[in-house]
Amino acid sequence: MKRILRELYGSTILFFYFFKWPYFLVFPYLYNSGLNNNYMLNILWFFTAGLILKDFYTMYKNRDL
Repeated sequence: MKRILRELYGSTILFFYFFKWPYFLVFPYLYNSGLNNNYMLNILWFFTAGLILKDFYTMYKNRDL
């Protein structure tokens, strides 16, 4: 069970590492082009926006002074 959770965690990290920017940029275009209101896709967009904000925060926090 521990191995399965570890593999699921690793695959989720890789998935969102490569998926967050394209989804963050393309979803507003699709939404304005007539995509129906889907709560799961909206939640996923806010989640990716949070991940991007976290990346900017850690980049700002870890910069060399």
